[in-house]
Amino acid sequence: MPDAPAASLVERDPRPSPQRLLDDLVPPPHFTAARFETYRPDPTQPTQAEAVEALRERAGRWSGAKGSAKAGGGALARLFGRSGGSGGGAGKEGIYLDGGFGVGKTHLLASTWHAVPGPKAFGTFVEYTNLVGALGFAEAVRALSPMTLVAIDEFELDDPGDTVLMARLLRELVDAGVHLAATSNTLPGSLGEGRFAADDFLREIQAVGSHFEVARVDGEDYRHRGLPDPPAPLDDADLVAAARAAGPGAVLDDFGALTDHLARVHPSRYRALLDGVDAVFWRDVRPLADQNVALRTVVLADRMYDLSLPLAVSGAGLGDLFTPEMLEGGYRKKYYRALSRLTSLARGTA
Repeated sequence: MPDAPAASLVERDPRPSPQRLLDDLVPPPHFTAARFETYRPDPTQPTQAEAVEALRERAGRWSGAKGSAKAGGGALARLFGRSGGSGGGAGKEGIYLDGGFGVGKTHLLASTWHAVPGPKAFGTFVEYTNLVGALGFAEAVRALSPMTLVAIDEFELDDPGDTVLMARLLRELVDAGVHLAATSNTLPGSLGEGRFAADDFLREIQAVGSHFEVARVDGEDYRHRGLPDPPAPLDDADLVAAARAAGPGAVLDDFGALTDHLARVHPSRYRALLDGVDAVFWRDVRPLADQNVALRTVVLADRMYDLSLPLAVSGAGLGDLFTPEMLEGGYRKKYYRALSRLTSLARGTA
């Protein structure tokens, strides 16, 4: 009997088609049943219930209203809440949920997506930028312009190129009559803060923020609420035995080899990399010293979380995955989100 399952992510080199990338723009499986009615606001955090009502109102206004929005005054009318001739009050048409990790923003965004008739798209910020990279800008605009709603989860701007790209994309979509809803842990005007010379791109950053009304969602990270710390790492022998027992859907990788492999696979392909996977095992985890490696690992963690894939590790604990310098730097929100999600997967509670 071999000492490890044959399956590993390092052996895979997926090549998803552009249509596959579009087809994947739906809420993650564990949000398939997400609805406004299934969200449980914390009674001590009134902004949570307020966000539900704001999104419910938007979803009702957007349902079937795209065509009339175009007839009702174009982009300026939509941005100032006059779409569809409804006489809506002042305010920006798009809505942006700002709050900490694990307060249910993605649940609310998915609920909005489910409440609005199609065609529609749901993806993370990274998935949309990857879509543009795969299709080209003009083709991505063509593919997304027929949508009633484009929902953008985890809105972040990592570099000046993404700032300009997303500002252009949102402007094109708004002009096409597409409604926008987004979540992030950073206010629109602060996107890019601490990561590059944001002052040099202030106009583009402000252009992104101009499309959204901000709704704050306060609260404690539900993934950590009353729950223990991440499980302790296994030793290598126990990890291999657990991976073998998990069956053919398990993948076991030496962590260093996996992070090397991620550099050779475009992040747009990470979801396809996980096709058919039921559980993930990382052997000999070590803290990540390189920022580029760490950011690719964040994207993989997000795709694993989307699919609710249980995770077990040997070597260092998950809490030591990112260095203290990373957790204090400009990408700290990404890293803390990844730690929250990986901890949830390690508990089997995603």
